[in-house]
Amino acid sequence: MARNLIPSEATIRAVKTDDPRKRLTDGGGLVLLLFARSGLHSWRLDYRFQGKRNTLTLGTFPDTSLALARRKAEAARQLLAEGFDPSQQRKAEREMWAEERVAEQRQAQGLPAVGSFEAVAREWFAVRKDSWSKSYGDKVIARLETDVFPYIGREMAAEITGPQLLAVMRRIESRGVIETAHRALQDSGQVFRYAVATGHAKFNPARELKDALRQPNPKHFPAIVEPKRLGELLRAIDGYAATPVVRAALKLAPMLLLRPGELRFAEWAEIDLEAALWQVPAARMKRELRQKLSGTPHLVPLPKQAVDVFRELQPLTGQGKMVFRGERHHERAMSENTVNAALRTMGFPADEVTGHGFRATARTMLHERLGFSPDVIEAQLAHTVRDSLGRAYNRTEFVEQRRVMLQTWADFLDQLRSGKEMLPRNRARQAAR
Repeated sequence: MARNLIPSEATIRAVKTDDPRKRLTDGGGLVLLLFARSGLHSWRLDYRFQGKRNTLTLGTFPDTSLALARRKAEAARQLLAEGFDPSQQRKAEREMWAEERVAEQRQAQGLPAVGSFEAVAREWFAVRKDSWSKSYGDKVIARLETDVFPYIGREMAAEITGPQLLAVMRRIESRGVIETAHRALQDSGQVFRYAVATGHAKFNPARELKDALRQPNPKHFPAIVEPKRLGELLRAIDGYAATPVVRAALKLAPMLLLRPGELRFAEWAEIDLEAALWQVPAARMKRELRQKLSGTPHLVPLPKQAVDVFRELQPLTGQGKMVFRGERHHERAMSENTVNAALRTMGFPADEVTGHGFRATARTMLHERLGFSPDVIEAQLAHTVRDSLGRAYNRTEFVEQRRVMLQTWADFLDQLRSGKEMLPRNRARQAAR
């Protein structure tokens, strides 16, 4: 095929705007389109790759001279001879240059490189955070920023090895916070799974490290599980000199199986004393964000003793929003430390009982002493429990069974308070049916 058909650049410069020709052909697929781009002549290379016709732009004249256009065309032909598509090669080069520019800009701004563990982790966090509560999300990113990013954040995710990640977790272990090390490893594992899914890594080095860490000793909230001692606590509550709001909270805390935050943020609009039912809003329950936003309320059937406590308190706080209002700021709930502080004042130490520990007390005694089904107990505790088929119990299930259970539990607490004998186990079972 003939080449170098354009005699010289002078030939190109001699072309007038009224020239009827649309192009000048130089041979070998190289052509100059006249006045093609904003009045400038444009170099193109027409070629075929794998039987398909394609065109490669080589620049505009005079910035791209005749000699330079021929060199570019020859380089493209060489790629074709080697089995490569010049257009795809140029696209790859442009992408590489763009990545290099982004990398330079990120480096200038002090940001981690694209594909680094920190960059992937922050991208993963941005994707997942809307499905979590803000408090949980804040803990996750703070854990990564404090314990992981300083050591492997700038490393490319694809190059991090298991031993390298384990060394990071060992640093956390060395502080004695074993549970934090396990949580940091769990967070890192999710980041690596995201990295694999998005093409930033080929494997998850965290997958096999769980058993390499020391196992944490589970810490449970201190709770009284001996009936005689519980009776002593209940009598101490009855004799405790406190405000009516605090006394009401102390009486209801052992009775209703609620978490401290679910109890102290109670609002009068949630409580129907005529129906003896309290509907705790989903947003206040310990649930995933989706369930908090759109889940059903947690139902708490009220035993008659609880109704009496609420009715006694209603004249004092019923005109406001909060049931257990703060002492100074009536529009706010009482302090989160109020119940625990009262327990300490009454002589019950933190390693024996806490406000949250009343749930464990009830769980233990309702099953072991009163014979109630764990399914009913867990439903009242608002735990997510699954059956043998993997289906989660509906939070509105067992309402009538729970009503019987909570009334039996309140009666049992009255017996312990008075020092009388416990409710016979068979009577409780009969009541639960």
